[in-house]
Amino acid sequence: MLRLKKGIPDVGRVRLNNHLVLAAGVLGTTGASLSRMLARGAGGVVTKSIGPVPREGHAGPCLVPLEGGLLNAMGLPNPSGEFSGELRSIIGGPVIVSVFGGTPEEFGEVASWFGDSADAFELNLSCPHAEGYGAAIGTDPELVEECTRTVRRQGLPVWVKLTPNVTDITVIGKAAEKGGADALVAINTVKAMRISTELRRPVLGNRYGGLSGRMVFPIAVRCVYELYEACRIPIVGCGGVSSAPDVFEMMLAGASAVQIGSAVYEDDAIFARITAELYHDDGIDPGEIIGGAHER
Repeated sequence: MLRLKKGIPDVGRVRLNNHLVLAAGVLGTTGASLSRMLARGAGGVVTKSIGPVPREGHAGPCLVPLEGGLLNAMGLPNPSGEFSGELRSIIGGPVIVSVFGGTPEEFGEVASWFGDSADAFELNLSCPHAEGYGAAIGTDPELVEECTRTVRRQGLPVWVKLTPNVTDITVIGKAAEKGGADALVAINTVKAMRISTELRRPVLGNRYGGLSGRMVFPIAVRCVYELYEACRIPIVGCGGVSSAPDVFEMMLAGASAVQIGSAVYEDDAIFARITAELYHDDGIDPGEIIGGAHER
């Protein structure tokens, strides 16, 4: 198997401890859990998405394990501005605060709360199951551009997390790039649902949810590949990554780093496990791998 030469990657103006980042919404609700992921090998962490007002989220069931993935409709539960206190206790690596809002102004307001404590922002313009937020905004290129530009005024690096639930993801990626994004994160969950044949009802309380895990890995690879062809800023691959070969595949498609989310549900030591397989003193320079699957 290929190995990478270990270093301190700089991705979208964020210096990571390694190429593996904890994805938003997974063990990101407290400073203690984020610190634990950094201590267990994550090269950086993304918080739970924080919005302009506290939200309890959708009624349950909110999370349903499937063979090869997870189906969730949490509904963006968050404590809003009170979360700022959690960041003060995080040690061990860069912290990227995921923010959301219903308008560009709300994105800017939420980001302003964390300007002195975050290392970067990730804009959640892609959640598929929160009415008025996420993908409701992230499918409109003009709004994506304006949200990105508004948060960029805070002066910190801005990563924009994109939805796959569009006809052409590159249109949205270009809009984020035009707005000043430092990196693109591809992808958030795929809108999906399951129905209980016994109850004759959707298994989720919200009916629809977001599908993640191994099931969506090929979709994520395709999106990263397309964005690499269309955009000039770094891409962070996200969706179904659970092994060192997955990391290489994402990087060959064009990812400069990857985020890991659903795989943590089964193995919270996954960062240490993958880094042990991924790096070697005599490994290949990552720059030789990123985008390697594209025609030259």
